Amino acid sequence: MTMSSLKIAAMGIGAIAAQFLLAGACNAGQKGVPALYPTKAEAETAAKLHFNCTGAHPIGTQWMPCATHGGSQPSKPSGSQQ
Repeated sequence: MTMSSLKIAAMGIGAIAAQFLLAGACNAGQKGVPALYPTKAEAETAAKLHFNCTGAHPIGTQWMPCATHGGSQPSKPSGSQQ
């Protein structure tokens, strides 16, 4: 490998590492609503409170709110006539 190709490889690895670091920094300290829950009951409660849907469905060993994946409906803005 030439010195030039080593520099290019190092720049590529550095760019990938920077993307991972920035992605982590963007989410650090945020307290949003979780998308996965350890029990079906917790996911069903979150479905009603936060996702405007009912039910829950399994994802691996955890549970996701809403009876089907992508089943949440956007909340209506307050004061909306819709």
